[in-house]
Amino acid sequence: MSSLPALPDSYRAPNWYAVYTRANHEKSVAEQLRSRAIDHFLPVYDCVRRWKDRRVTLQRPLFPGYVFVRFALRDRLQILQLGGVARLVGFDGAPAVLPETEIEALKRGSAAGIGMDPHPFLTVGRKVRIRTGPFAGVTGFLLKRKGRYRLVISVELIQRSVALDAAAADVELL
Repeated sequence: MSSLPALPDSYRAPNWYAVYTRANHEKSVAEQLRSRAIDHFLPVYDCVRRWKDRRVTLQRPLFPGYVFVRFALRDRLQILQLGGVARLVGFDGAPAVLPETEIEALKRGSAAGIGMDPHPFLTVGRKVRIRTGPFAGVTGFLLKRKGRYRLVISVELIQRSVALDAAAADVELL
């Protein structure tokens, strides 16, 4: 009697993965995940759009085209079968695990109401570590713009960044 080989722990342990969605399907994918009780995170930001007769505040995805999902790799088929999901982000056909610290920091910042905005992806600049607040321990790049400091945090896997206001006293140079 032959038995199937045991799955490695990486297939059984839940991890955070980035799901790439079809254009403008982030919210519908997040809703489908919520209805199936699958742990997910869709960070959003408020943006004001001006129409002909009024101004409207919209909630837009902070990382357009991406939803973060926590699941065991063995369950990836139920994620890939959702309407609006294009693929899992990874390398050489294997989904790449996102660091739990990055997702948890984004979740804490979002829950604390810290204003985050999309920013072009940065890989160079004055590297700093945040000492206090919801983003404590996270590293990023410090920019000075219009007399105030902005901290840019990059998610390497998806090559996207977010910017938030920072006080110079809350960061330390690396």
